Amino acid sequence: MAAEQQLPPAVTSADKDSNKKVVFVFDRRLGDSLEKCLDLSSWTTFAEFKSAVCRAFDITTGNNFVITTTNRKEIKSQNFDKCVKDGVTLYILNSVDQTLPSATRERIDFLPHYDTLVKSGMYEYYASEGQTPLPFAFAELIDNSLSATANNKGIRNIQVRLLFDESQGKPAVAVIDNGRGMTSKQLNNWAVYRLSKFTRTDDDIESDHSGYVRPPMVPRSLNSDISYFGVGGKQAVFFIGQSTRMITKPAESQDVHELMLSKDDFEKKEKNKEAIYSGFIRNRKATDSMHITSEDERFLHSLIVEEKDKESFTAVIITGVQQAHVQYLKNYFHLWTRQLAHIYHYYIHGPKGNDMTATKEVGPFNNIDIEISMFEKGKVPKIVNLREIKDDMQTLFINTAADCFEFKAHVEGEGVVEGVIRYHPFLYDKETYPEDVSCTFNTIEDDEEDCYSVDKGARGKRPIFECFWNGRLIPYTTVEDFEFCAPPKKRGLVALECFNRISGVLFTNDKFQVSTNKLTFMDLELKLKDKNTLFTRVVNGQEQRMKIDREFAMWLKECHEKYDKQIKFSCYKGTITRSDLPSKRMQSPWALYAGIEWDGKTFKAGDLVKTIKTMPIIYGRIVRFLLYGDHEGDVYSTGGEVQVAVEPQALYDEVKTIPISKLDRTVAVSVIKKYIEDEMARLPDKLSVTWPEGDALTTNESRQAGMPIGALRIEILNKKGETMQKLPGTSHGGSKKLLVELKVIWHSSGGDKEIVSHISQHGGKWPYWFKKMENINKLGNYTLKLQVVLNESNADTYAGRALPSRVFKFTVTEGKPYKFTVGLLDPPFRIAVPFNIPLDLQDEFGHSTQPSSIIKPIVEASVPCSGLELHYEAFVAKGTSFIIKGVTARGSVTTCQGRNFTLKVILPGLKEDSQTLKIRLLPGPPRELRIKPDSNKVVIENGTTFPFQAEVLDEAGNITAQPKLVVHCKFLGAPNLPVYTVDCSNTGTGILTGPVIHVQNIKKDQTLKARIEISSCKDVPAVEKIIKLLPSTQVTKLQIFSIDGQKAIPIKHQDEIDWIAGDIIHHLIFRMYDEGDRQIVVNSSLAEKIKVNWTPRINREHLIQGLLPDVKVPCSIKDVRYCQVSYQDDHISLESAFTVKPQPDEPRLLKCSLKGLSTVQMGEQLQGEIHVTLSDRHGNQIQTLTSSCIELLGIAGEGLDKSNLKVTWQENTQNMVVRGIKFVPGVTGLKELCFAWRDFVDYVRIHLTAGPPTQISLLEWGNTEEPLSVVNGKTLDKPLVVQLCDAWGNPSPEPMVKVVLLKESGLKLSPAPQLQKTDENGRASFGAFQIFAARGEYTIQAKAVINKSAVDGPVIRLNVVPDPNKPVSLHVDYDKNARFVAGGFLTEFAVSVISEDGSAMKNIKPADLTMRIWRGQRPSSNPTILNCNKARDGDREGFFYFRDKMLPERTGEHTIQFVYSQDKTVICGEQITFRVVPGEPVKLMPEEQPATPTVSNVRSVTHRTLVKNLCLKVMDEYNNPTGEDICGKLVVTIKSTTEDDSEIPQFQGKLSSLEFELNQGSSVVSNLVLAENCPGRDSTEYMLIFEPTISKPVKPSPLPPYILSFMFYNDFKKQQQMTTLTKEKDQLSLSIIAYRSLFDTTNQLISEMKCQAHEATAKETHLRNELRKQKIDIAEVSTVQDIDAVLKQMKIERDRILKLPRRTCSLSNYTRSSADVLGKIAHLAMIEDDEVARVVSWHMASDMDCVVTLTTDAARRIFDESQGRQQVLPLDSIYRKNLPDAKRPLPHMRNGKCHFKPEGNPIFARELLIFPENVEQCHTVFGMLLGDTIILDDLNAANQYRKEVVKITHCPTLLTRDGDRIRSNGKFGGLQNKAPQMDKLRGLVFGAPLPKAYHTLNSQIDLIQQYRSALIKLNNVNQELDLQLKYLGSPEMTLKHKELNEQENQLKQIEKQLGMTPTRTTSECSPKAMALDLSDGQAPSKKMRRESAKKTYSTEEWVSIPLKKSQQPPSGSGLDTNGSTLSRKRKA
Repeated sequence: MAAEQQLPPAVTSADKDSNKKVVFVFDRRLGDSLEKCLDLSSWTTFAEFKSAVCRAFDITTGNNFVITTTNRKEIKSQNFDKCVKDGVTLYILNSVDQTLPSATRERIDFLPHYDTLVKSGMYEYYASEGQTPLPFAFAELIDNSLSATANNKGIRNIQVRLLFDESQGKPAVAVIDNGRGMTSKQLNNWAVYRLSKFTRTDDDIESDHSGYVRPPMVPRSLNSDISYFGVGGKQAVFFIGQSTRMITKPAESQDVHELMLSKDDFEKKEKNKEAIYSGFIRNRKATDSMHITSEDERFLHSLIVEEKDKESFTAVIITGVQQAHVQYLKNYFHLWTRQLAHIYHYYIHGPKGNDMTATKEVGPFNNIDIEISMFEKGKVPKIVNLREIKDDMQTLFINTAADCFEFKAHVEGEGVVEGVIRYHPFLYDKETYPEDVSCTFNTIEDDEEDCYSVDKGARGKRPIFECFWNGRLIPYTTVEDFEFCAPPKKRGLVALECFNRISGVLFTNDKFQVSTNKLTFMDLELKLKDKNTLFTRVVNGQEQRMKIDREFAMWLKECHEKYDKQIKFSCYKGTITRSDLPSKRMQSPWALYAGIEWDGKTFKAGDLVKTIKTMPIIYGRIVRFLLYGDHEGDVYSTGGEVQVAVEPQALYDEVKTIPISKLDRTVAVSVIKKYIEDEMARLPDKLSVTWPEGDALTTNESRQAGMPIGALRIEILNKKGETMQKLPGTSHGGSKKLLVELKVIWHSSGGDKEIVSHISQHGGKWPYWFKKMENINKLGNYTLKLQVVLNESNADTYAGRALPSRVFKFTVTEGKPYKFTVGLLDPPFRIAVPFNIPLDLQDEFGHSTQPSSIIKPIVEASVPCSGLELHYEAFVAKGTSFIIKGVTARGSVTTCQGRNFTLKVILPGLKEDSQTLKIRLLPGPPRELRIKPDSNKVVIENGTTFPFQAEVLDEAGNITAQPKLVVHCKFLGAPNLPVYTVDCSNTGTGILTGPVIHVQNIKKDQTLKARIEISSCKDVPAVEKIIKLLPSTQVTKLQIFSIDGQKAIPIKHQDEIDWIAGDIIHHLIFRMYDEGDRQIVVNSSLAEKIKVNWTPRINREHLIQGLLPDVKVPCSIKDVRYCQVSYQDDHISLESAFTVKPQPDEPRLLKCSLKGLSTVQMGEQLQGEIHVTLSDRHGNQIQTLTSSCIELLGIAGEGLDKSNLKVTWQENTQNMVVRGIKFVPGVTGLKELCFAWRDFVDYVRIHLTAGPPTQISLLEWGNTEEPLSVVNGKTLDKPLVVQLCDAWGNPSPEPMVKVVLLKESGLKLSPAPQLQKTDENGRASFGAFQIFAARGEYTIQAKAVINKSAVDGPVIRLNVVPDPNKPVSLHVDYDKNARFVAGGFLTEFAVSVISEDGSAMKNIKPADLTMRIWRGQRPSSNPTILNCNKARDGDREGFFYFRDKMLPERTGEHTIQFVYSQDKTVICGEQITFRVVPGEPVKLMPEEQPATPTVSNVRSVTHRTLVKNLCLKVMDEYNNPTGEDICGKLVVTIKSTTEDDSEIPQFQGKLSSLEFELNQGSSVVSNLVLAENCPGRDSTEYMLIFEPTISKPVKPSPLPPYILSFMFYNDFKKQQQMTTLTKEKDQLSLSIIAYRSLFDTTNQLISEMKCQAHEATAKETHLRNELRKQKIDIAEVSTVQDIDAVLKQMKIERDRILKLPRRTCSLSNYTRSSADVLGKIAHLAMIEDDEVARVVSWHMASDMDCVVTLTTDAARRIFDESQGRQQVLPLDSIYRKNLPDAKRPLPHMRNGKCHFKPEGNPIFARELLIFPENVEQCHTVFGMLLGDTIILDDLNAANQYRKEVVKITHCPTLLTRDGDRIRSNGKFGGLQNKAPQMDKLRGLVFGAPLPKAYHTLNSQIDLIQQYRSALIKLNNVNQELDLQLKYLGSPEMTLKHKELNEQENQLKQIEKQLGMTPTRTTSECSPKAMALDLSDGQAPSKKMRRESAKKTYSTEEWVSIPLKKSQQPPSGSGLDTNGSTLSRKRKA
């Protein structure tokens, strides 16, 4: 971090109390005082705070001062609480705008925002994709500058300075802009990582999203809103360098704020454990650089000086720039500035880009200057403005494109993508698609063909679209293509190569997510390729919703035909198939031609030709021409292929097929012939080898290893002796280069190995050359081979001939001795044991070699003081191996593991004469045995042991060890004495011990002898010891007894005792004896040492008495109990044990066990068997049964088949075995079998499963015999699920069985049926399919493959009918002979929507049908959209009429298209093309308004020329050229502007008038020149009168003349001056016209906005009143947010009501195949009351399934389709006079009087029906079926009602809500007249309608949504109006008015100087006056406003003026015939 001048010490945040709130105050009224810290908690008001400040700084009462924040906001009582907070820094100043006399420091914290954690896993910043990311780092900083300068009124200046001048400091980068700057708080915000613009505010660092306001929409989203996430700037500066200094000054501040961030500072704070994310902002005055003291930053002084007079700015200074970055920026200055120009192309050049052929318009984007400058010491600075770069890729794309295709993509949400596709044509012999040298997509490799094209195929493999976000390039995201612009799979309207000639650009707004570093889009391509994305074409700025794929194809075809240069193919010879092409699709058809005409030259078969731009260049003869496609006769094409036989054919003998564009059209035939003649003589013949640096190699030479070879100089000679570097070819370098390959091959024993391989190419200035080879050092035979090979293929033959080569053979042998190595030694090494040291002499490369003299080795210890003595016997040589024999070592070794020594071997006379080796020296062989203790006599007790210490020593007294070094001690003097041994093999020492010494029956002392020796070492003498043995007194015997009465029966050790299972053994005792068989009395101490193993608890008192615990016999005979009594002390361990074997008791239980599987399939026998066993009460199997016991076994079970049942006896297991269990076919599941033997019973459960699958059934599908009717495009009601079943129909759970679905070819299922496998239940689900097919009956069938045999499922028959409610096309009727005159009316159009069944749809909303009209045949993105007219009497039903529509005022081709749009369904009709013809001729006008001529009568013709070339045409009232039948003359005369002027200039030839021909309404006036020295007044204005005289046809009124004024001068110099003034006058006139147009447009726009605001207010008021009528509280819907909340709750409630359970009809409805089918009766009506629905549904049960149709034909069709099974009812067959009168009263009402008071609430049944649709037809159906049926409450009321009715009239059928029926004949009772319960009707019941609350909610939601739209529109209109009014009174508009007045005055002065008649001007007006003139009265109607706008403004002018603030007046506009008034151009 650069050193800075230190400020006065200040209190840091760490110094203050953590619980104390303080503020920091600087007194800067006069000078540099210290900062003071004031306690914030000691005062609460501003007065108290001000008093505390006065006390702290000793300010007296009379001194005037102000207290401000660092942003210069004065602290007052009103803002005290808001501004004075904990930790804030304040100033004491004389005034708010006082300049700081010295700098201050402001504490800031820039802890990372929480987004740092939340979004830390996003894509790393500079993830390079094979590119250097440094330009993209600069782009991040430029993004910030663009955002900062977005609101600049003038030039937006952004400078990137590369400060690489070492004399000014270390390398640095500065990015400086003149933007709005930052306050200290904003600078603090900038320092916070990931604090995006959405989360920052001006006051505090808070997560408040209200701080960000999205900019308005602008073209290409060039809103400069690209500084977004709070990430890129910080990442960029630390990617470029190590530290950054932010210097900024906001416009409203006097202070400059400076913040420095440094990597070193962060590391220092971390090391000192300080707060890392905290620091200071330096607040100083401008140009103050006193704090810059470091020599590394001297350049900062000059930068800070530049702050003077800057209103606002921001400078980012980056230091510590990485050296690699510095080198890159210097070396590739042009490259990375070109990349930046590409990134910001549209910000620099505007929405249309850098079109160098177009006139640069003054616009809002011409004020951005991005300047890059690089300063180096001693060099001229490099300075480039990105606007001046002309070779960035976007500039190349724009200027090489011939035409553009614009479109828009609308994705879900607010995302809009604007797209431009450009076409780069093929011109003669090359593609014009610009090549990007940095692009890696276009790499083409073709190793198989030796002839390939140098030209690349236009775009190559590059994607079509580059992507721009908010106008800025996102470099790492490209879009390959879209479906509409991708090459088709089949050949389309144009050739496939045309798709490779398009480039594209996508412009998105910020609704698409990009990575924080703006390198990649996150979701762009996914959203664009979503199925809901809508693409529309844009023509002249207008969207046209048409089929974009067809529009693009037509546009591409037009470009191809219009711009690509073509070739004519002639002499057609037929069509062939080319099998040589790899793609079968491209193999046929190919048309053959014998000649072509190309660019004025003819090529025919047999002509000699030469190619260009091929590798190699081909000379040959044309065989034929090929053109892909089915052609006959002469055709034109952009290209094709030609087959050329390569010449000379004797040498090549091959035919090449190349593009025709590769033929050389300029070469002479003689040149080709000369080439063929010289070709053969130029082939290579031999090699010339020389050795320029010596070390030559000769054949069969022997060389020592490492001896160098070379260098080699090679030359290739042809037969003429000429050197050559390539095969004979053309002079253009297209032939194959020759290379020389050098190989050195080592012929080793393992085979030939290639150790050197190089290829040399000729360098032009140097020959073929191979460097010196010094790495050939392996022994053996070698071959060096030089071979000429071809470049690329490395082939050593050409044209069947071997290319020249040369071979050298030589041998490599070993060199002189250089070093030696020590071979493998033979360890171990021991004291006094000789060993050998093998040596190997080697040369320098490690090859074994012979010595050149006698060598005497030296062997010595490396460390002389180690005490090791070394000697050897001899030095023996064997070939190249040497051995130092008999090396002996002697010395002291401390341990038996040995000691490490280093030996040194020296061979005097060698370069490397010494080697050291490390050995480990072990002790020598054993020589002595030492035993401790040293005494010869030892005393021990019988039964004990005694240890001896043994040591083995070598001859030097070292303890030694060796394998099998075992010391033995043998005891003598008694039998069976142990032998002690110890193994000293590892340590050389050990303890000699073993078992106790025990002599049986010893009664007295006994003497023994011990002999100690090493049996394996006979040389080591033995040692003997005397041992005295004493008798033992320990327990030696233990005996167990069983007491049987008075007898004690001994139990021997390991005896077996048989006992009844589960019983107890009592009366066990024990006794103990010593060695003399004397019984030992058991005391408590001995009892503690006695253990038994059958019980954990022992009674110690019983043990002292000799009693043992009782033994529990196991219950199972398998559990044998082992009983043990043990005694153990320190000397002896005794035990006595016996085994108890349980025996079974009497039989008590029956047990059955299943052996094998417990599952059996239906019809199969159980594979396992059941074992039946008898056991006692403990489960022990009885072993005493015989085979006769099976006769007592009984078996029973449900469904058991006993025919194969078999019971056998197994003697060896004592089991009864049951086999042959089988069940009769029936229900599957668990089966229980009962087994009985005597009184004992047991059960076995067996799982009975289904048999093997033999058939397939459909689940929940019902009857498949009848066809199922399905509407085309609809989904089946039920999913298709199949089940495998056995032969008896039981579901078979067979998994993994393959099931396929077979269908007829004409039937399409979606999704396509896939092969399914059954699950664990044997089921396979295909899901629900969507059906697509033509009308007719189709079948589908499931089929399974089981055990290689097919099983067919039931056939499902589908009756597919067309959808009458699906629109498919539009039908248009109109007068095709009508004539369309500009400005007139269109003829009448009648449009109908045709459904899938071919009928016209009648339920179409008129608003869904629109007419679109645009200019030209190509669809427009913004057509004129018109709605249909209201219907009139007599209009045909189903037709919609478009009448009295205005025609465009421009002539030419126009197109009409009708579009039907509903939801996502859009149907476009056929395009109707018509021509608008001009009207009657009314005036004569020029094509372009000429400038005012200024002439003189001098000699020069140029200065006398009035008109060089002027075309005048006859126009109609709308300025359309007309009068093609008008012929006559055009008389040109000159008149003066004043009548009394007699000096009239004359034309050349002294003529006063000239005549020109007027033909077909047009006349060209050329070379209208005044006569030399003709009369005329100097400085006078004259008029050229162009008067037409019409000869035919005869017109009743003549056409007015066209008048052109000009200025006449006698003086040439004055004429020149006046010419200049005239041009200035013309420019001012055009500018004034543009200004007036702008003001008129603004005035009209405000008027229109006020009208819109008035209408929006009226609509909002009307809807608010409607809300009150619906009883909706207006306060709850006052804002859009409140409305959204209310709507959300209402929709939730509506969805809840919709999900409530309702009564529904489960009968499947008949699919409506046409509009004539209404459906089944059960679905035509609904009934709200449940009881009424039950009884009416039951009453009509026989009719519920009947299908109702409108016509008998439709009924007959259904009858035929169902083969007569479906009942139908056609309405046209009903006799309507018999239908009941809907107005007829109930029977008890006669003539309006009630004859009796009925009970039971009678009502006609038909009145309780609710019809969702087709109400009139339903009334007819149910009126016929129900008649006058009446509903009453109960049977009593019904009987009473009938009883009274029949007295006066006939009584109809009566139904009761209880379910009873009284027929019209009076019969009631019985089941046939009683309705069953609802569940018994099986769903054949009328459904219930939705609740009334649902409909009420729907109505309220619809009304609230309308109110929401109206409220939003009202707010938007008011905002736009306010914005427009503010703009009208803005300084900018005031300035424009001022400029207009100045230009009008200037124009008057110029006209006065010219002497011309002053131009009529309007009175001056100000914006305020304009605003006052606008009427606030009643708004005119929409139609009036639309007509007014149409007559005045074009489509482009209807743009909000504030959105075009930076737009300058256009450069020109048209004038009328007099040149004084504005001629408005109107768009069609």
